[in-house]
Amino acid sequence: MKLLVYGAGVLGSLFAARMYEAGHDVSLLARGGRLTALRRHGVQLAEEDSPAVRRVPVPVVEHPDGGYDLITVFVRTHQVDAVLESLAGLEGDVLFLLNWAAGPETLGAVIGHERVLLGFPAAGGTMDGDVVRYRKSDFITRRVAMPIGEPDGRTTPRLERIVETFRTAGINAKAEPQMDAWLRTHAAFEVPLGQAVHAAGGPVVLADDPDAVRGMLHLMRQNLAAMEAPPVPRAFAALRALPRGLLVAVLRRFLKSPTAVHSGLNDSSPAAAAELERLAEQLRTPAGAR
Repeated sequence: MKLLVYGAGVLGSLFAARMYEAGHDVSLLARGGRLTALRRHGVQLAEEDSPAVRRVPVPVVEHPDGGYDLITVFVRTHQVDAVLESLAGLEGDVLFLLNWAAGPETLGAVIGHERVLLGFPAAGGTMDGDVVRYRKSDFITRRVAMPIGEPDGRTTPRLERIVETFRTAGINAKAEPQMDAWLRTHAAFEVPLGQAVHAAGGPVVLADDPDAVRGMLHLMRQNLAAMEAPPVPRAFAALRALPRGLLVAVLRRFLKSPTAVHSGLNDSSPAAAAELERLAEQLRTPAGAR
């Protein structure tokens, strides 16, 4: 598979390295200082706090060239509009692996509806300078699959082909028939979580403030109640059904876990705040107006 990975942050770098090591023709698109570092050292990976750094010589490009079998997009929500303009002139299917609650129509209107696929990355990690520190794999994380879907929910030959290609590269992918609803459900949870963590100064600090966690849970419940369709996965309905005290305890435990600590929740950058703001705007837009 000839693959372009658009976005060289944590998730794009991890994905590109895995696909490259699986023998695929991969190019990683990067700009500025990140481009310079990747050309000099390749993708540098380390497991959580391990001092051992592994370098993967993924080819990097500043500008895409020609057509691709698949273009995977790993950028922040508020950066998508600018990316769409450059994708319009390229050939190849486009899989958006990111936070997105505005529906596939806004994407297809620019690059062609027939090219769009939606998904969400299951991996996590943080940037430590030029080193990607990824979340350690365990029994639970290995069971969490990366959902990918067609906008209309069909299981098409191209979707099956992409899922199987990712699986052969060691990426646990699955076809998701309700990907748009999945992304809106995730945003309903992610926006209050990210904004509460950002306001507190980190997930562990937030965990030590039960009142703030209760406020966060209240906003999650409001978002889920405002959704036009039932949450996907259905397990998210538990955020509305289970007792508040139990959920607060579970959320506090999650916030102190390695999964939360070694994730983008610890990113306090202006870009992270801008993404949450854009995602919140998308959530407030009714389905019919998207």
